[in-house]
Amino acid sequence: MRKLAILIVLLVGLNNLVSGQSTGQSYKTGLGVKVWSDGGGVSIKSFVQRNRAFEGVAYFWSRGTRLTGLYEFHFDIDGAPGLKWYVGPGVHLGFYNNRYYDRNYYDGNGAGTFVGIDGVLGLDYKFDDVPINLSLDWQPSFEFGANRGFIGNWGGLGIRYTF
Repeated sequence: MRKLAILIVLLVGLNNLVSGQSTGQSYKTGLGVKVWSDGGGVSIKSFVQRNRAFEGVAYFWSRGTRLTGLYEFHFDIDGAPGLKWYVGPGVHLGFYNNRYYDRNYYDGNGAGTFVGIDGVLGLDYKFDDVPINLSLDWQPSFEFGANRGFIGNWGGLGIRYTF
């Protein structure tokens, strides 16, 4: 309970600190979760310019952990206030466990640490007068290494608290 109270105080303090720094975007930074069919992760998105943002995602699921960094270009959608579409490049580092691969592949091949390049295409919506942001995106990637290659099932639904 004490840790939750400290987290709330930090978030409110950080919100007060950055609220005066306007970038022209409806929010400066969002922190929350991203979920998809196989698992979920922690997501943070921060705008460095009015229409450019960095997003970091730490995914966790039965096969291991994957850390992804994306650089996103955001564009307005005419007639839809608060809704933007975005696209951009990125990179990832995956740490995959033997538990999944030993059970599903006889040679256990596939476990280990791998790097890859990513892309992202999605929609981003910021609710008016509520500190909540939703995003929905697709993150195709190419992973380098033995038994690796194109992976088209990353991305998901992001729900973030904005400040």
